[in-house]
Amino acid sequence: MKIESRLAQIGSQNDPQTGAVSFPIYQSTAFRHPRLGQSTGFDYSRSKSPTRAVLEAAAADLERGDAGFATSSGMAALQIVFSLFSSGDHLLVSLDLYGGTYRLLEQVMSRFGVTATYIDTNDLDALESHRKPNTKAVLIETPTNPLMMVTDIAKVAAWAKRFDLLTIVDNTLLTPFFQRPIELGADIVVHSASKYLGGHNDVLAGLIVTKGEKLSADVAFLHNSIGAVLGPQDSWLLMRGMKTLALRMERHQANATRIAEWLKSHPSVESVYYPALPDHPGHDIQKAQSSGNTGIFSFRMKDARTIEPILRHIKLIAFAESLGGGESLMTYPAVQTHADIPEEIRLAVGVDDRLLRFSVGLEHADDILEDLRQAIEAAEREING
Repeated sequence: MKIESRLAQIGSQNDPQTGAVSFPIYQSTAFRHPRLGQSTGFDYSRSKSPTRAVLEAAAADLERGDAGFATSSGMAALQIVFSLFSSGDHLLVSLDLYGGTYRLLEQVMSRFGVTATYIDTNDLDALESHRKPNTKAVLIETPTNPLMMVTDIAKVAAWAKRFDLLTIVDNTLLTPFFQRPIELGADIVVHSASKYLGGHNDVLAGLIVTKGEKLSADVAFLHNSIGAVLGPQDSWLLMRGMKTLALRMERHQANATRIAEWLKSHPSVESVYYPALPDHPGHDIQKAQSSGNTGIFSFRMKDARTIEPILRHIKLIAFAESLGGGESLMTYPAVQTHADIPEEIRLAVGVDDRLLRFSVGLEHADDILEDLRQAIEAAEREING
């Protein structure tokens, strides 16, 4: 069955007792045992709940993994995955990285003896030169947030398997509709499901999908033990959002491509970072390993003085710190999503005070462009007197 059909049918055939087309919200923490030593399969909702179970099965199916786990946020998903590692373990991590992931690694996991080295994960020579005897995994964002760097997943996964390393891929920005890392050799896929999967800026959630019986059992143990699970209401909201993922991602992609092309030719813009553009260094890799492009990109203004007035003058576009919803959102990474990354590291990567991240929504592209045009023009008037 095509992925569009599998998305639309999430939960619609999982309640044969009533025939409910929309799977029910089981708002219960406890479940009766028929008798001593017998269970319905549900005992306590931290371990397993009916609504969450349907969502988790759908996630595993969409990502072509063996098991899915729904968590209370994307960061909770990463915390559970990082808990696979022990004191003394070392990770190789994408250089351009979401600030929250960097914070979790550097300010939390480091306290437990887990260390990370940040490199261009598409560079096998760099991976090899930084691999240590205690290296256990490679964590890849592709494309990265916010500079849209692309990693060849199959190439890195094949390299990692030579050394018995796990390949972990954050697939938040492309979703399984456009990219399925497990099919390319990854062992674990994580999502901030609050973004494109939920799609409506109304649910906080994370997802983990694993490949392999032992790895799935290990993550299941941590999921239950740590307890950062998704509740039934949010599980239902996430499933409802995922039903329309195919339609939304196609519209996000179309809008983002048009606006990125417009910005690329704007005289006030220095550069645009979006893999859909043919001159992007990761364009060919992404075209080979995914079937489409995300709805988010970043662009760098020529003059830092334009940033504040642009953010003040946008009207349809919201100045807000998220991505993947129906509404267009603009973010200033230097002081928002990447504020926890030390300035010298942030600047070396390219997240400077002239960079804006744009999550292009589902509005008509003409209206988004007009709002962006008037905001840039107003900013130019202000700084030029």
